[in-house]
Amino acid sequence: MNNEIITPDKEFEQKLRPSRFADFTGQDKIRERLELFVQAARERNDVLDHVLLSGPPGLGKTTLSYILADAMDVNIKCTSGPVIDKPADLAGLLTSLERGDVLFIDEIHRMQRSVEEYLYSAMEDFVIDIVIDQGPNARSVRLNIQPFTLIGATTRSGMLSAPMRSRFGLVNRLDYYEAPTLSRIVKRSASILNVEIDEAGALEIASRSRGTPRIANNLLRRARDYAQVKADNRITREIADRALDLLDIDGDGLEEMDKRILTCLIEKFSGGPVGINSLSVSVGEEADTIEEVYEPYLIQEGYLQRTPQGRIATARAYAKFGLVPPER
Repeated sequence: MNNEIITPDKEFEQKLRPSRFADFTGQDKIRERLELFVQAARERNDVLDHVLLSGPPGLGKTTLSYILADAMDVNIKCTSGPVIDKPADLAGLLTSLERGDVLFIDEIHRMQRSVEEYLYSAMEDFVIDIVIDQGPNARSVRLNIQPFTLIGATTRSGMLSAPMRSRFGLVNRLDYYEAPTLSRIVKRSASILNVEIDEAGALEIASRSRGTPRIANNLLRRARDYAQVKADNRITREIADRALDLLDIDGDGLEEMDKRILTCLIEKFSGGPVGINSLSVSVGEEADTIEEVYEPYLIQEGYLQRTPQGRIATARAYAKFGLVPPER
């Protein structure tokens, strides 16, 4: 059923993706909680309750979904919110599920509202109502479906409707990872990729990975290329530093666009406040991309503030570039 083209980047991700809870590093409370619920459901020979996983991209939502399906010993079918255009698409997915199977919907907050409403009865009562024919001959047919587990992943949980959110029995938010935790992930990935890396090298990559395992693995991939050509396939702190400098990723994990946003805010708008649309035009990047990709890390690290009046550069942003912040 899955006709998705596997690109080299996706193949790389799948190669490094843990398949068991024991191999999943970080998010300890969430992992412990999910393990407990899986064990309880299996002991009762029951179906796992619906699960909502929220948080920024690259933290392991998809990975946890596959681990849950494997732990329950059931099949998993994957799709994404924008792909399901019509209720008939959703009906086709639901009727093909066997008892206990997992339906994983990525970016579930982007699903059409008309499609979302079909999910309500499916999640609660395991039935769907299909309208046959049109006009005076239209009639509704109720179909029973097998009890299943819906796992929804979202980067913007605030955009989920209240009726949809309330139907998830297990709601979990994934947070950014600390550098020592990411360092363990980097070392595990390095062993899978057969590249030698020392403790300092792994920590250097982890500290510049914006608290995100996906970014850490991608940076490891680039450091591996650099080490293969320049350092006999061994990554030390010095080699990692050189490789990441080549990618314009500084010691604080800021990329070129991060620094462009901050310098633009400071130099062109006197530190703000400035609206997201004006900032977007100034740096040549889409407003949605700035909000979803760059801002979360800049705000978390204290370089940027989001206020009702607009974005403001903090004292730390000025210090980053050796400048003195103006008195407000």
